[in-house]
Amino acid sequence: MAKGDRSDTLVIFGITGNLARKRTFPALYNLERRNMLEVPIIGSGRSAWSDDDLRAEARKAIEATEQTDPAVMDRLLDRLRFVGGDLDDPSTYERLREALGAAHCPLFYLAIPPSLFGSVVRRLADAGLTRGARVMVEKPFGYDLESARALNREMLTVLTEDQIYRIDHFLGKEPVQDIVYLRFANEIFEPVWNRDHVESVQITMAEDFGVEDRGRFYDQVGALRDVVQNHLLQVLALIAMEPPSGGEDAVADRRLDVFRAMPAAEPAHYVRGQYDGYRSIDGVDPESSTETFVALRLQVDNWRWSGVPFFLRAGKCLAVTATEVDVRFRRPPSIKLADGVRTMRSHNHIKLRIGEDAGASLGLLLKKAGEPLTQSVHLDLDFKEQLGIAPGPYERLLHDALTGHDLLFPRQDVIEETWRIVQPLLDDPPPAEVYAPGSWGPESCDDLVAAHGGWAKLRSV
Repeated sequence: MAKGDRSDTLVIFGITGNLARKRTFPALYNLERRNMLEVPIIGSGRSAWSDDDLRAEARKAIEATEQTDPAVMDRLLDRLRFVGGDLDDPSTYERLREALGAAHCPLFYLAIPPSLFGSVVRRLADAGLTRGARVMVEKPFGYDLESARALNREMLTVLTEDQIYRIDHFLGKEPVQDIVYLRFANEIFEPVWNRDHVESVQITMAEDFGVEDRGRFYDQVGALRDVVQNHLLQVLALIAMEPPSGGEDAVADRRLDVFRAMPAAEPAHYVRGQYDGYRSIDGVDPESSTETFVALRLQVDNWRWSGVPFFLRAGKCLAVTATEVDVRFRRPPSIKLADGVRTMRSHNHIKLRIGEDAGASLGLLLKKAGEPLTQSVHLDLDFKEQLGIAPGPYERLLHDALTGHDLLFPRQDVIEETWRIVQPLLDDPPPAEVYAPGSWGPESCDDLVAAHGGWAKLRSV
């Protein structure tokens, strides 16, 4: 197997789970619709399903989210087969080997709890199924720095690094990939994208819903592990990295450079919150201290960004659902005119929306009509309107893994650096402050950005 070789079968462990229902089945349908799915699909799970049961569940999940074409649906369902069994039972893998037949380059997608990654990979190796294979694993890859290293050591006993595809679905989002093009394909931005002109950067991932359907999982993870160590730090790296050049791993190398330049996060610049009512959710410990909201300040200590604070914020049950990056430029000095001095009360900024309403806006200062004051106005770009409907992140990542393209999959050295950065926050977390659902989290998080103009206003999806 080499990069660019196409997998000849897709095997999905955990096909009976919530992730498959919400993400995987719709992604497979859209790949089929685009004529980009060329392989048989084997689903595996502990349920006593037949092939027909799997097809019925796939149809139900897809029709819940997509406008379907009967011909496309039939083509996809014809690809599906089911191999049931316990993941600890060697006979499960024997049945899987029989189902794979002559396949020589399968993609094994582990949409299962991370605690099972190592044992499943070993069982696959024992059954002689890892030679020539790729293995795609869901996040989180570990629960802290040491467990991430231990898991990688375990997987490398039977796999090579280039066989492992670690998912961070944010890197599969088209608007996240657009960050690189926005920065480096437009000469007007790069000259001012540095500490001489940028005052601060904010990255926010807000959700107006809670964790009602996955309380048991979330209570073991929390917001920091769920979206900051992976999603938001990867976005930060794309905002802060140097221009990619020199080899097929150039983007990954530049992201790694950013993380290596970042000191570990400081608990003194970290706020945790838990929304009122979280502890009553099914599967959540009634005495849980797990955070559903985090806000923190980070630094990138290199020549481009020294002294520029990066603020990250993420939470459940907030006022809106939106994911945005706000790059704030330094406030211009006052303007002296014949009738007085015009003090600039605001600043320019570039806002990148990377949620459902993907787009970008440029904040400018202009004279307010009829008054000697400045007014902030926005030049707004809607990506869907201008660029068309983009493929979904799981659609993109599944296809990339099937075709051997690993650009959008974080390497182990990158994952270890992101765990290093957040490790002090895991080791010495402040208490989780209770906040009201529908608010913007604990009031103390405002203190983090008080000296930098406060948190950016987000546009609801």
